[in-house]
Amino acid sequence: MRGRVRGAALGAVAAVLVTGVASGCSSKADSGEKAGGPGSRQDTQQDANKEETKKEESKEQDKAAGGSAAAGSVGAPGSACPMPVTFSLAADFKPERVESDKDSEFAAVLDQGPVTLVCEIDAKPAGHIGFIRVWVGAEAGGDTRKALQAFVADGAKERTDEVYKDTKAGKFAATEVTYINKNEFLDDPKKERAFAVTTPQGLVVVDLGGFDSQEHEQMLPAYELAKRTLRIS
Repeated sequence: MRGRVRGAALGAVAAVLVTGVASGCSSKADSGEKAGGPGSRQDTQQDANKEETKKEESKEQDKAAGGSAAAGSVGAPGSACPMPVTFSLAADFKPERVESDKDSEFAAVLDQGPVTLVCEIDAKPAGHIGFIRVWVGAEAGGDTRKALQAFVADGAKERTDEVYKDTKAGKFAATEVTYINKNEFLDDPKKERAFAVTTPQGLVVVDLGGFDSQEHEQMLPAYELAKRTLRIS
């Protein structure tokens, strides 16, 4: 009988001790969470890891979508080329404003179809021979397809494989053209492309040139980046 009573008493004491230890651990854990202890630090590290993962995923998506990550922008007031639109620049592509003097003997060179050259983005610092050019003109609400047709006809008297399609430039509805330029001054035919959008400040055409078709292909990710990030200045 005494053994049973003593066993029951020890069992009760053990239960109390276990409960006390468990409560103490729980209190310490709660205290650690509240005071920035291990649990809190772990959550902070996990959040940091998640943020870093998101950044890496964003970079990968940028590369997948356009093949080139942004390195600055151009078009806003105060930038190298103030324009009706703004877009991101690929690394080492250098924009330069083009000012047109209507009385100059070279003024006609800066006009192509219904638009006038306002900005040249030089690819040479990035290791390519060519430019992304921005042209502005015509009235707001113009027909982008007709404007592109006039732009191409004026810039390439001889051409083949001329294809127009409806597309998006940023959130703008746009028209894009691709073609092969067979200009008499070229040693070999080369690829060309351009897109056009209408803005409250008029028509904007962005075209991709290049020394040859190979340079054109190498500069294409920078052009796609500009198209993907286009927005009103």
